[in-house]
Amino acid sequence: MNKTYFNWSTGKDSALALYELMQDNNYKIEQLVTTVNSHYKRVSMHGLRVELLEAQTEAIGLPIQYVELPEQPDMDDYNAIMTDATNKLKAANFTHAAFGDIFLEDLKFYREMQLLEVGIKGVFPLWKRNTKQLMAEFLDLGFKAIVVCADAKFFDADFVGTILDQDAINALPEAVDPCGENGEFHTFCFDGPLFKAPIPFTIGEKTYREYPAPDNKTKAAGFWYCDLINEN
Repeated sequence: MNKTYFNWSTGKDSALALYELMQDNNYKIEQLVTTVNSHYKRVSMHGLRVELLEAQTEAIGLPIQYVELPEQPDMDDYNAIMTDATNKLKAANFTHAAFGDIFLEDLKFYREMQLLEVGIKGVFPLWKRNTKQLMAEFLDLGFKAIVVCADAKFFDADFVGTILDQDAINALPEAVDPCGENGEFHTFCFDGPLFKAPIPFTIGEKTYREYPAPDNKTKAAGFWYCDLINEN
């Protein structure tokens, strides 16, 4: 079996990909790795509190390693931090790194090139699969997820805090991928066959944030966030 770490985002795609790999005898998942904003102590992109990430990984039963990023890293900083992290994982004899990516070619290529530099092979169990079918499979398996971040181009504040079910998926705008694979929305997975027990939480404040475009020329990107508070 290949010693593998999983790049864990806390969301639905990660949960389904990890679940499938844990049924695959070719891989032995021994570590979860998550990027965390060191300034806010929250999961990158998702805005999730670290306490909920810890509750999640405890329920899964796998150790978690944080890769800490500054508040607004540029690409040079990001590359240096991620290269250092993968070098340490390689030194710990990991041979494979798994991801929940589905169809973003540029992102997959970037990940594979980074891993190639240190001699680790990328694994993408959901790659090129139909996202509508993936969401149906996710729900059929008994997974549950709540929307914690949503692109304001497509959604207003009411969408964050929604627990995904088939009705919510059917009601998505036509331009939105069923899995949010283009970054339209992000989720926190709190129950399902991966977990020993559901993760209790309450819904906190909803906030709107804008981020400057990488080229500093195009319009800033706006996102709605829903804070979740760990009940334990």
